[in-house]
Amino acid sequence: MNFRQALVALTSALMLSLTAPANAQSVEEFYSGTDITLYIGYSVGGGYDLYGRLVARHIGRHIPGNPTVVPVNMEGAGSLRLANWMYSAAPKDGSAIGTVNQGVPFMPLLGQRDFAEYDPTEFFWLGSANEEVTVCVAMDHTGITQFDQLYDEELIIGGTGPGADEYFLHGLLRGVLDVRIRSITGYPGGNEINAAMERGEVDGRCGWSWASVKVTRPDWLENGTINVLLQLGLNKHPELPDIPLIMDLADSERDQQLLRLVMATGPFGRPFLAPPGIPADRASALEAAFNATIVDPEFLAEANTLRAEVRPVLSPELRQILADVYMTAPDTVERAREMLR
Repeated sequence: MNFRQALVALTSALMLSLTAPANAQSVEEFYSGTDITLYIGYSVGGGYDLYGRLVARHIGRHIPGNPTVVPVNMEGAGSLRLANWMYSAAPKDGSAIGTVNQGVPFMPLLGQRDFAEYDPTEFFWLGSANEEVTVCVAMDHTGITQFDQLYDEELIIGGTGPGADEYFLHGLLRGVLDVRIRSITGYPGGNEINAAMERGEVDGRCGWSWASVKVTRPDWLENGTINVLLQLGLNKHPELPDIPLIMDLADSERDQQLLRLVMATGPFGRPFLAPPGIPADRASALEAAFNATIVDPEFLAEANTLRAEVRPVLSPELRQILADVYMTAPDTVERAREMLR
């Protein structure tokens, strides 16, 4: 071997020795030296923040390498800001995960497509910490105690932005049931909407998770500050047998089909996701860690202390729901879009 050949061989060997450890880095090796940031698409104090921080406190010990998981709030547009960022700008190495509104997976199909700059089927969905039934509530001082009153009396509800449940639902309720609901949006999160309700800026909320009601405002339920008017979901919550369900109020099969499309958001109640394109072994490790977290006795004990309901939905079911929804007949989708506008 001449000098040139020896130099080429040595250079190649050095390059291989520098790149091989990185390429061959195991999941445990990566996470043992890397903090994970768990981004929360809402401000501090609301239901999504509570679940996000709860998962952040426990999931790290189920990830190989036991990384520290740091919660960070990135509110905006009902968590659409976070969804767009996760899709296009978040690190793709497995160091960033997030929790967004349950309506985010359906926004490109049903909502403001100009705002939803992502393909929800390309996210890596870790799972949902709770299958949600959401409710419409009115402050007691409004005198609205029954849903039927909304056919004659207007309810002004607070909202965050285009990615949120209330953005979908007030249009749906007006379009299918012809009730008088108006939405005022722009609040950073549920905590601020609740404060606006207390100040009298808005009359109530629609699309408010029943689990969040119990966690964030149990006193309002105990002292009658709010009246629960309607359940929004495919099935009634077992704790609300006497509150009407939206599915029971639709008169036609056509309306039923539309409601089934929109109410498919329920299983995504508290969804956690990772950006598209992260290494497959790290994605699998994160999913396995989420699955282990939601049955972890310490996690469940803290959730119980916080009154945080845990009815988890695993990743394969979420992916199947998304696949089914995005195969919905175009005329049903277009009718839903028109109403939701």
